[in-house]
Amino acid sequence: MLAKSYIVTGRVQGVGFRWFVLGRARSLDITGWVRNLPDGSVEVRAEGSEAALESLESLLEKGPAGSMVRDVQSRPSSASERYHDFDITY
Repeated sequence: MLAKSYIVTGRVQGVGFRWFVLGRARSLDITGWVRNLPDGSVEVRAEGSEAALESLESLLEKGPAGSMVRDVQSRPSSASERYHDFDITY
């Protein structure tokens, strides 16, 4: 089990980005969460297999229709294995 944190910038709020991430993460069997940040970016905390996290990162770079992703910053994190699902947090 690996873990990564992502910060996604661009037009990523008000376009269904969190719901997009929620659906894709669950379909990839990734656990963790996604949330909007006050600066207009979106933060993602994800735990899963290396292949699943690579797939998620590719999806984050594209985003849903209506979004315009400028940048995705990722960094490895310690897997906590405390998440049992993937959720939207506030």
